[in-house]
Amino acid sequence: MENDLLKFYDYLLYERKYSDKTKLGYQKDFNLFQQFLNYEGIDKWKDIDYTVVRHYLVFLYNHHYAKKTIARHISSLRSLYKFLLREQIIKDNPMTLISNPKMDQTLPKFLYPSEVEKILSLPDNTTPLGIRDTMMLEFLYSTGVRVSELVRIKLTDILFNEHKIKVLGKGKKERFVYYGSELKDKMNIYLNSAREELMKEQDHDYLLVNHYGKPLTERGVNTILDSILKKGQIKFHISPHVFRHTFATHLLDNGADLKSVQELLGHENLSTTQNYTHVSNERLRTVYLHAHPRANKK
Repeated sequence: MENDLLKFYDYLLYERKYSDKTKLGYQKDFNLFQQFLNYEGIDKWKDIDYTVVRHYLVFLYNHHYAKKTIARHISSLRSLYKFLLREQIIKDNPMTLISNPKMDQTLPKFLYPSEVEKILSLPDNTTPLGIRDTMMLEFLYSTGVRVSELVRIKLTDILFNEHKIKVLGKGKKERFVYYGSELKDKMNIYLNSAREELMKEQDHDYLLVNHYGKPLTERGVNTILDSILKKGQIKFHISPHVFRHTFATHLLDNGADLKSVQELLGHENLSTTQNYTHVSNERLRTVYLHAHPRANKK
């Protein structure tokens, strides 16, 4: 079984072009599945059937795993068994009759325009680090990129004359995102002053750099954002991904069509983007209930 899993990981990296981070996610899921199989005394693919998988899902429920986590484990197993079937390692797919748990609907968290403005005003723009931080936050909000995509952007990926940026997304899929005058101005200030000072004679082409002059990491972005929020005495947690949610919500609120937002976000499925229409609809409902004189009449 172990050799087959190694083949599957190679398939993820070299055929599906998934990142090492995604591969590690699959490994984590399968390590838990393997522990369960060892406990059950199962060491061959042919001994794993629908009943075994059902027992595994009960095991996850009993250990209080969240529905979203269980759905991810199911998705990982589906991918694995699809591969095993393709490679003729197994004859029957035990995942065929397995369905995802019914998810509790949670709406993506987003910021109102006034909240975005407040957060963007917090860094100290008299320092190179503050100039970088302002540009970084504006970048997240203006483009909707994932933080993992942001830290990989190089100067050569930015088409300054066309106001667009090449982004390497999930599955190593390339797409273009666009930016307007606000990010243009902040990026010009950063590139013409702060970045060169921060580089400290380092030699690389990455847009964002840390105080050592090295490329900024995902962890670094999270740490910087936490520090900025603490400085502004903002009590609720805001992750870099909230800026992505905000980007999508504000586009839809202002009339953008769903398909365009899907392409800008790099979503593979339109259903993922549709979550943001629920956010917009709920916001409109809240506005109506608070604003209309007859909305809250009993």
